[in-house]
Amino acid sequence: MTLHIDPLSAKAGKIAGLQVIQSKMVTDDRGTVRELYRETSYTAFLPDTVTAWRQVNLTRTKRGAVRGLHGEAMAKLVTVAHGSAFGVYVDTRPDSPTIGAVVTVNLTPGVQVFVPQGVCNGFQALDDDTEYLYFFDNEWQPGMSGVALTPLDTELGIEWPITLDATNLDQVSEKDAKAPTLKAILDLQTKDA
Repeated sequence: MTLHIDPLSAKAGKIAGLQVIQSKMVTDDRGTVRELYRETSYTAFLPDTVTAWRQVNLTRTKRGAVRGLHGEAMAKLVTVAHGSAFGVYVDTRPDSPTIGAVVTVNLTPGVQVFVPQGVCNGFQALDDDTEYLYFFDNEWQPGMSGVALTPLDTELGIEWPITLDATNLDQVSEKDAKAPTLKAILDLQTKDA
């Protein structure tokens, strides 16, 4: 039996605190086992503030559809369980040294992204029935603080792999399409400061 082990590794993204992670994978003739999280391994690169995952969500999304960009008051560990996605992360934290930075990551099973609290997270499904998995360090609550950005903001410079049609509600929800631009969020934060 052939055995191959890909070790856990992580590298910092250009957004402060964001980590792109290659999970540990063990592959043999029967298939693959992916270690999605092991506290003793992940503490080497996740912040001390992440002490437990309090909610786990799995979405199934059709090819070309976009979810997000949302930055709630919760840190997230995201990956795909099935299919592939184009992950997008935007730093909107007013006190961040990387405010306004945009990071994109091609997500396939085994590739994870740690998204710090307040950084907007979104994705476009690249395959039918893409399953996107979220681990949250807080439970989502109605009225939870955070920001939402429209994925249609051209000033973000996002090159969506599948062209977005702002009028197609099967591709972008009305709520996400009508969310503010990054400039509007930054202007509001400056006014409130």
